Amino acid sequence: MSNLRLAEGEYRFARIVWENEPLPSGRLVELSLKELGWKKSTTYTVLKKLVDRGILRNENAVVTAAVPREAVLREESRAVVDRAFDGSLPSFLAHFMGGRTISDEEADELKAVIDRYREGEGHD
Repeated sequence: MSNLRLAEGEYRFARIVWENEPLPSGRLVELSLKELGWKKSTTYTVLKKLVDRGILRNENAVVTAAVPREAVLREESRAVVDRAFDGSLPSFLAHFMGGRTISDEEADELKAVIDRYREGEGHD
C-alpha cells in the first residue's frame, strides 16, 4: 500500500487537519471527539501514526499537513482505477456513469480535463 493511501478513519482525521490547519493539538482532540467520536488517546495514536508516515506534522503541539489533500486523493483515485479497472480510465468512467446523464456543462468540463492531460501535451 502506498504511503499516501489512507484508511477511512485516517482520511476523515486528516480531513479535519486539512480543513482547520494550523491546528493546536488540543483543538484537534476536541474536533476529533465532536466529528469522529474519538477519545483523546485514539486521536493521539492516529496522529502519531500519520506523523510517522509523513502525512501530517506535529511541531510544538501545532498540527499541519505535510502532504496536501490533493496528493492523497490523486493516489487513492489511481489505486481504484488500477485495482478495479486494470488501469483503464474509459472502463472506470463507463462504470462510474452507470446510466446516469450529465449536463452539457459537465461534458464540456470533462472534455477540457481530458484535453489538458492528453498524452504528449503539457498539463498544469
